[in-house]
Amino acid sequence: MPMPDTANLAVFAMIALGMALTPGPNMIYLVSRSISQGPRAGLISLCGIAAGFVIYMLCAALGITAIVMAVPYAYDALRFAGAAYLLWLAWGAVRPGGRSAFAVRDLPRDGPRRLFLMGLFTNLLNPKIAVMYLSLLPQFVDPAHGSVLGQTLALGTVQIAISLAVNGCLVVGAGAVARFLVRRPGWAAVQRWIMGSVLAALAVRMATEARR
Repeated sequence: MPMPDTANLAVFAMIALGMALTPGPNMIYLVSRSISQGPRAGLISLCGIAAGFVIYMLCAALGITAIVMAVPYAYDALRFAGAAYLLWLAWGAVRPGGRSAFAVRDLPRDGPRRLFLMGLFTNLLNPKIAVMYLSLLPQFVDPAHGSVLGQTLALGTVQIAISLAVNGCLVVGAGAVARFLVRRPGWAAVQRWIMGSVLAALAVRMATEARR
């Protein structure tokens, strides 16, 4: 497979790492699921998120993402669906009787198929990923180094690998957060409102963001 220039690959890897470490819908969902149902459920959900990255990577490589971004209604539908999903999560956190996403909860245990699909749709409903693959990734592709398709797949594979490594560590360590909250129950209400506010802010930003 044609590979991008080594310097470009290193810079792209650093950017991908920074994005993976930045809190967002994927991270929030994985932490919540891992705490409520255990690391295994979080890892299955992470597989769904990884599948979402693969779909976006293939779309970018085949030029389909460019079509989505060029059609206002297609992009807006994805953007508003993601915003509505975040608002639903925010309401679940702040509604009467709601609890923090980082608190231990007795939730119905979802099966592997539902966990996978929830992870997949959490990722697919984030238009930021489409923007990243359309506007950021192509900047690191140099036709002089071979097939553009091959380089796009190589860069996408690097981004997915980094995201899986970071979020995998997060899933495994989520139990420590749960134990911290159990020992300090006073944090529950504060974290519940903080989480609801963050989710609502993300939803508003996503819904009002101008198309690029």
